[in-house]
Amino acid sequence: MPGSPVHNRPPGPADDLDLAGIRADPLDFLTALAADYGDLCSHRTRGEAVWFVNRPDLVRHILKDNYTAWTKAGTPDDFMLTPLLGKGLLTSDGPAWERQRRLCAPAFRGRQVEEFDTLMTDAAEDLAATWEKAAAEGRMVRVDHDFTALTLRIVADALLGADLAAAGPGFGRAVDDINRFIGHFDGEPAQPGADDPEFARSGRAYAAARSFLARVVGVLVAARRFTGPPVDRPADLLDRMLASRDAHGDALTDRELHDQVLTMVMAGHETTAKALSWTVHVLDRHPEHAAAVRAELATVLGGRVPRAADLPRLDLTRRCLEEAIRLYPPVWLISRRAATADVLDGYDVPAGTLVCISPWTLHRHPAVWDAPEEFRPERFTAAARQARPGHAYVPFGGGPRVCIGQSFATTEAVLVLATVLQRLELRGVAGHAVVPEALVTLRPRDGLLMTPHVLAGGVGR
Repeated sequence: MPGSPVHNRPPGPADDLDLAGIRADPLDFLTALAADYGDLCSHRTRGEAVWFVNRPDLVRHILKDNYTAWTKAGTPDDFMLTPLLGKGLLTSDGPAWERQRRLCAPAFRGRQVEEFDTLMTDAAEDLAATWEKAAAEGRMVRVDHDFTALTLRIVADALLGADLAAAGPGFGRAVDDINRFIGHFDGEPAQPGADDPEFARSGRAYAAARSFLARVVGVLVAARRFTGPPVDRPADLLDRMLASRDAHGDALTDRELHDQVLTMVMAGHETTAKALSWTVHVLDRHPEHAAAVRAELATVLGGRVPRAADLPRLDLTRRCLEEAIRLYPPVWLISRRAATADVLDGYDVPAGTLVCISPWTLHRHPAVWDAPEEFRPERFTAAARQARPGHAYVPFGGGPRVCIGQSFATTEAVLVLATVLQRLELRGVAGHAVVPEALVTLRPRDGLLMTPHVLAGGVGR
């Protein structure tokens, strides 16, 4: 990076900060930190200096230009997720990560992903029918939970060719237990036990959830190894990963395959469910944009079920999704450690330094985004994208480690929105506050309660 190194750390609070206080409202803490101390700042907690980066060119340097100098090892992501997910693409590093990425990437190319469009819209049609029944009965729906069940069904079917209907409720509860424990775990080696019954209960629930998820995935992978691919349907993502070979003819090991599948099931359904939830919430708050989306759907689809071939013409629907996750990025924090010494904006970065990037604050940077708190889907036209600095928008990360499932998630989300929103209007419940809570992902703190209303002329079953 430009500038002469100055052997000290960036500005920030002088005192060692209490981590529990930070965790009470991390979004507010990070917003205030950047406002008070600038785009490259730092704070200390438990005696460790933590650097905070909030400028697109610095983010690009860490995630892309010099990414080999930065590692996930020893970061909060590693600490929280490796015990749960093993060493899959999300948590591995170096040559092991590069090998896994090469072996898995072919399964997630755009054309391969689009082959699952019918699977995605079938699930969305079933959800729309469920919500139409709720509308007829005058019932509210828990949108975030229902989208979680939907995306779990889709990723399990596309990845594993498996119906997790039997395990679905247990899977959803397990994910909630894991989020609750990890989101409030403060990282102290000596955690309270008998004197803190709530922590002990949460820890037991987390351990049981982790064991449950590992067993479900282990059984499904072992079964496919034994039976081979199904003969009555196209190859799923697991088949493609099983068949993949690197330049030396080596395949993924059983352990690698287990960790990849668990990572993809967990990350692949949780983040997309939150993206869908935040999108319908924001559209409810901006009825003029919701009406424009419905007009686009009527023009492009005319009441029929969408398919992958329709995606290029569902431009406004996609832009509303992208703008919603600008405001409410499901992955709200990215962390790295300096594997080697580096320089950021003239500051020497010692090896071992923990650096954090927050899409929550980056996506609201007033020097990049005009009126950053406003919902403006026009920010994602082709011209607006080109005019914006690279790595100003990182809901899927950036650089070589950008999320491998980005194309899958975007395709899924747009097709689900198109299927549901041409049949139903979802309205927020009066008096129910929707407050973002930063746990493992950015979630509505008290859930997303909405009332579904069937649209006149909406496509039925």
